[in-house]
Amino acid sequence: MTSSRLFNILIPIISVLLGLIAGAFIMLFSGYNPIKGYMALWSGAFGDLYFMGETVRQITPYILTGLAVAFAFRTGLFNIGAEGQVIVGWLAAVWVGLAFDAPMIVHLPLAVLAAAAAGALWGFVPGILKAKLGVHEVIVTIMMNYIALYVTNELIRSVLTDNLDNTESVSASASLASEWLQGLTFFSRMHYGILIALLAAIIMWFIIQRTSIGYELKSVGYNEHASKYAGMNVSKNIVLSMVIAGSFAGLAGAMEGLGTYGSISVMSGFTNLGFDGIAVALLGANTAIGVVLAAILFGTLKVGAVNMPTVAGVPTELVDIIIALIIFFVASSYIIRWAILRFKKEEK
Repeated sequence: MTSSRLFNILIPIISVLLGLIAGAFIMLFSGYNPIKGYMALWSGAFGDLYFMGETVRQITPYILTGLAVAFAFRTGLFNIGAEGQVIVGWLAAVWVGLAFDAPMIVHLPLAVLAAAAAGALWGFVPGILKAKLGVHEVIVTIMMNYIALYVTNELIRSVLTDNLDNTESVSASASLASEWLQGLTFFSRMHYGILIALLAAIIMWFIIQRTSIGYELKSVGYNEHASKYAGMNVSKNIVLSMVIAGSFAGLAGAMEGLGTYGSISVMSGFTNLGFDGIAVALLGANTAIGVVLAAILFGTLKVGAVNMPTVAGVPTELVDIIIALIIFFVASSYIIRWAILRFKKEEK
């Protein structure tokens, strides 16, 4: 019988292939050349060093928001609040980047840790409400997203600036940007945050797979009642899970505030990094390595899509359709599982 681990590997791969094939048919029926469209997408993501730098830059926050959602998933919680956690992390990172004057060895880690702490705080609220009052985390995290958006906008105008829509750039001592990386990639916005994102993925893997805390978190996710009967503190683990998940998302905000943009502006809407993180976690099967691979795919699709209208005449919205189809096939994994088992049975 096919192992569960094999299914976890095959289903995302098959889902991606089915999504790309379905996208090709949509292009074909819409009067576009799918081969030319996908070649333009690939060229837009990896065609030269500038596009490669931009792709890595896009992958970086996707890894962190994917981890934020995946970590909560592994403990039986649905963290819809990664978007709000990104926003408050972005705000905290820029705030520290502007307010302090210190050597880089102190200033940059302080700004990054401030972002993680802000995201953790934003995860703590739904965590404690879930643990103590049984309030569903989905409802609270959705509301926290809106609170984060509007409170952040107000703080930008009234505290960080004098009624302006954009802050100054953070101090060079708090910046993740690198002249060397930008020069290497023809002045793309790639920055050293990718190293932080990969380190965060290793930390998640280590916590979940190699620590007693991770064992308890997974146990609570599988069965709260059995975990409580075994003597585990369910409430503590629920709160801890949301705090750690929030810190990952807060780090994603730091990547934008200290790296990509170097500042923060009043937002007319959500960044969508947190919402895309849900798709990244789902495609990555809520594992650290899976999230990294899914983030690479999503970053490639998002950056490569910019090249499709100019080179192949294909609208960028088609990439969103392809992503939606991939998620649809992942969500319909039981159909793929049934098809694989049916195929193997016929082989015998």
